Amino acid sequence: MIKLDIFSDPVCPWCLVGKARLDAALAERPDHPFTIEYHPFQLNPDMPREGMDRRAYLEARFGGRAQAAEVHARIDAAAAEAGLEIDWGRIERTPDTLDAHRLIHWAGVEGRQIAVVSALFRAYFLEGRDIGDRDVLADIADGAGLDAAMIRRLLAGDADVADVSARDTHARERGVTGVPTHIVAQSHVVPGAQPTQLWVQLIDEIAEQIGR
Repeated sequence: MIKLDIFSDPVCPWCLVGKARLDAALAERPDHPFTIEYHPFQLNPDMPREGMDRRAYLEARFGGRAQAAEVHARIDAAAAEAGLEIDWGRIERTPDTLDAHRLIHWAGVEGRQIAVVSALFRAYFLEGRDIGDRDVLADIADGAGLDAAMIRRLLAGDADVADVSARDTHARERGVTGVPTHIVAQSHVVPGAQPTQLWVQLIDEIAEQIGR
């Protein structure tokens, strides 16, 4: 197996699109060689732990709704091509994603990481849920087959806060400046939400190299 490390943030729309495109390639090549692990990278590392009103966030990041609408239009086109429909109107708050990244980390320990990542994207972009809310995170954990009561206890404390933050910092020190960023076999960087066909081609090239 070949390691595919993915740096991602569950409030990153291009990460959602990128995952859908990669998933399509993996479905097209079910004998792919990848073993996948997600790693933390916060788009908004200075976000207050309680998050902030979505309108205020758009004003601060894009200069207002009109500018945000232009960005959203480009994302919507790519999402639609990938079979997704983002419901921007349902997103009332932009959350801090530190706790979501803690949940992703714990899910990895239990072998449920991809299920949790998928559920976080769905909850935020398609259902408009506040994934900074610990009750929402516990519900997502439960739906992915994790022990919700244990997750609640962990979220109530500082378990792995320092570790997740340090991993985010380390990624930036290694040169990760945006997400999604993919690292194949700990050496080849594939940045951005790449087309499905690129992943299919890469899988085929790897298969040829390893004689599969």
